[in-house]
Amino acid sequence: MPVSNSTETDAARALQVWAEYQQHHDISDRMGQTVGIDPVSGRVWFGQSATDVVQKMKGEGTQATLYCLRVGRDYYVHKGRHR
Repeated sequence: MPVSNSTETDAARALQVWAEYQQHHDISDRMGQTVGIDPVSGRVWFGQSATDVVQKMKGEGTQATLYCLRVGRDYYVHKGRHR
């Protein structure tokens, strides 16, 4: 199934926001946590899981498309076989 251009654009923007965030904030104490990035507003939320991040965001009354990553990784879930 092809990915839409808006999804690719949102992902690229979210990665840009995340790179800029890391330049200005010490994230060493957040390694392994989940970060949710809103590519439109540039806001970030942290939590133990994507569900936790969404709950925090909704608790603030915010609704946005999120791009989630694990802090310290360039992905959220790594799929693959176990060795």
